Amino acid sequence: MTITYLDLAPDQRAELDGLPFDGNHLVSGPPGSGKSILAAQRAVMLALTGTPVVLLTYSNLLRQSLAGTVHALGPADRSVRVMTAHRWLAEWYGATPPRTEDGWYDWDALHNRAADPASTAPTLVVDEGQDLPPEFYLLCRMLHARTTVFADECQRLTDTNSTLDEIVRNLGRCTRHDLDGNHRNTEQIAELAAHFHTGKGSPVLPGRQGPVPRLHRFHERGAADLLILLAQTQPNKSIGVVAATKHMQFSLLGSIQNRAPRLKPQLYTSESKGNLYRNLDLARPGIVIVHRASAKGLSFDTVVIPDTHHDAATDPTSAGIRMSYYVMATRARQELHLGYEGDTEPPLLSQVDRRVLQRG
Repeated sequence: MTITYLDLAPDQRAELDGLPFDGNHLVSGPPGSGKSILAAQRAVMLALTGTPVVLLTYSNLLRQSLAGTVHALGPADRSVRVMTAHRWLAEWYGATPPRTEDGWYDWDALHNRAADPASTAPTLVVDEGQDLPPEFYLLCRMLHARTTVFADECQRLTDTNSTLDEIVRNLGRCTRHDLDGNHRNTEQIAELAAHFHTGKGSPVLPGRQGPVPRLHRFHERGAADLLILLAQTQPNKSIGVVAATKHMQFSLLGSIQNRAPRLKPQLYTSESKGNLYRNLDLARPGIVIVHRASAKGLSFDTVVIPDTHHDAATDPTSAGIRMSYYVMATRARQELHLGYEGDTEPPLLSQVDRRVLQRG
């Protein structure tokens, strides 16, 4: 059996090689520990044992990112399918299951279908598994699915999420594994992100160095000015823009397209009904504008969070807002820029020391 390893550090490769092929497994780790790349590698390794594998995500944009990674790894026989959990559940059910108000399907209907003796046991790998509800993992148990979950409890951004304990309990017999280290961020980015951390203890800072994150006070169209400058001076870099609102996404897109059309910025929105603004080329350098809800699991050379003033009225001690900024900040590999409009810094950021977050 030939295994191709893609961008793995020695400790990541050891963790992957140490996962038994049988049984259920939960692999937890902080941002930058490599969960997504390991999820793709795990799916391919399981497929090489001769069984079809489904690699699942909550986010469609993360699905696109993982599909590119799986394609780079192989296998050529398409024995690994990368799908959103919603799409896979509908396909498995055989028809469109009834929905509930939280946006998921009626779990009673799905659980009743799983009780059918004719149901086959799938092999599943789940990335960002904390964003799927506990009922999903109970369904996996009822299906006798061989399930590997990669998750981080400090990155929950959905209302219907699971704790790590709930994942283990609902899967039944499940072995837990912990990932350490941060292979994505610089020390400076990780130190700022640690300011927003909501979990126990403090994240271990990586050794790689880079510029200190910067907070900008934007005038009208100032965010677009910064993005155009970054894209023109860093033509081979990926620049992720993580916006709080759909309005900000399209405002930035229109401004950049009008003033610097050669940059060809991309935008993703889950509300798009067609391929426009739905399918991205994440391997292409340049500007990608996404909503905060779609940023999980992604990474970019440079990240810009342009509208932190959107959170000015939010309690800065709120776990929800801190978790959101923790996720957004840790998307950046090399540079991180935050911006606001108005006369005063948002309370969440005004608390941060200038050594950790430069101004201007």
